[in-house]
Amino acid sequence: MSGHKIFITEVALRDAHQSLLATRLRTVDMLPIAEKMGRAGYWSVEMWGGATFDACARFLNEDPWERIRLLRKEMPDARFQMLLRGQNLLGYRHYADDVVVRFIELAADAGIDVFRVFDALNDLRNLATTITTVKRLGKHVQGAISYTTSPVHDVKTFVELAVELERMGSDTICIKDMAGLLAPEAAYELIREIKARVKVPLALHSHCTSGFGNITYMRAIQAGIEMLDCAISPLSQGTAHPPTETIVAMLKGTENDTGLNLDVLSEIAKYFGEVRKKYKKFESSFTGVDMNILRWQIPGGMISNLENQLKEQKALDRLDEVLEEIPRVRRDLGYPPLVTPTSQIVGIQAVLNVITRERYKVIANETRELIRGRYGRLPGEIDQDLKKRVLKGEEPMTCRPADKLEPEMARLRGKFPDLGDEDLMVHALFPQIAPKYFENRGKVPPEFDEEHTVSHHKPLYPQMPSTYHVSVNGKSYNVVVENGFVDGAPALNFTGEDAANTGVMFNYPDF
Repeated sequence: MSGHKIFITEVALRDAHQSLLATRLRTVDMLPIAEKMGRAGYWSVEMWGGATFDACARFLNEDPWERIRLLRKEMPDARFQMLLRGQNLLGYRHYADDVVVRFIELAADAGIDVFRVFDALNDLRNLATTITTVKRLGKHVQGAISYTTSPVHDVKTFVELAVELERMGSDTICIKDMAGLLAPEAAYELIREIKARVKVPLALHSHCTSGFGNITYMRAIQAGIEMLDCAISPLSQGTAHPPTETIVAMLKGTENDTGLNLDVLSEIAKYFGEVRKKYKKFESSFTGVDMNILRWQIPGGMISNLENQLKEQKALDRLDEVLEEIPRVRRDLGYPPLVTPTSQIVGIQAVLNVITRERYKVIANETRELIRGRYGRLPGEIDQDLKKRVLKGEEPMTCRPADKLEPEMARLRGKFPDLGDEDLMVHALFPQIAPKYFENRGKVPPEFDEEHTVSHHKPLYPQMPSTYHVSVNGKSYNVVVENGFVDGAPALNFTGEDAANTGVMFNYPDF
């Protein structure tokens, strides 16, 4: 092995429960163990970002900003880390630069130390404002590469991304393997090649969905990786991450010893083992290992969400068709890595292709925007027929998408003069759930009230635009899906005559 200490990022408070428990872990269940986690010796504790902001506001009636401050009181010396989707922030569209800058300033003021930043398309133009702002504030930038496999992705692709992330100012670089696709030997080769070109420390984030996790981590260490993402054992494996204690024990007494105390980790694990029982209703039905992930190219959490959606449509028997359609849609759209928001876009389109029984009979507005370049530069070529059908002769956007966005903060402050900037960010990112959030903030959600029980959990729905275009009996119609979460699947509302009795229904999940 390469002789150097391995630093551990603990993801129990963010990505672990996002992967296994629908992002429902409440702050009240984090605080009792926070002090012990703060002195466990982790390099960082990932505890914010990703889907947690959305889940706090949409389901938990919690102030996401207050979560940072409460945890900071219990962990004054811990290095707090968040996941940030570049120009997407924690929402599902691109936001103007002034919103991005202010959001990062607020997060830094609240207590975030490390900003892991990525773009779903690996279009690094979408990280420029984020990286510049984090650096200006004196915080740590961890530039992340969205790892995937396709005919247009190879080792050289990812090495060049790493080189550019270092040039842009990243303090560390993360290989973000969100679906567990990175095989052990591929990891060894990739890390060796990146290490030969960049000087900053390298981190690896992976999942156990394919079963590669622990072995890939071992080969990564042998290749020279410095930092690994792990989840405490009760919140590990399956669609989550390699277990912290396993990695620590595996390296104990070697030249790569993490320095973490297994006795302390055992106490943390015991706590989360009990806490997880409280969240049984939110457990994903996808457990264990499924090598089909390598073919479908999708994050494990996406499977359970698709199951929920098709079950609501009384079309669960078509799940296999959807799973087979996803890689075809991904190919048609130029092989984007499947991570928010591209995972939603590809998943939505695959479901539409299957339930309408005709490929691209209904084209989601988000699919059109992706083809038009509104999310950034796609890695590969779009299917020519689909491209012509969407563009209709117009030129796709080739500039950084945010260059076309007008500033938003002044408008928000004018519209909501009584709100502070933290609350304004809820309106900026999730305008349709904001009123309900402010009405219910601080109230215990019914599903956590012992007097109330639920038979199933609601998946996390993004507030993406949702206008579709469909041909019915030879006529074209605009199709609108009602935004916001509702029980069951909302009907597609057709406008125009002859639009009745189509029987098309759809609801869109967060993957």
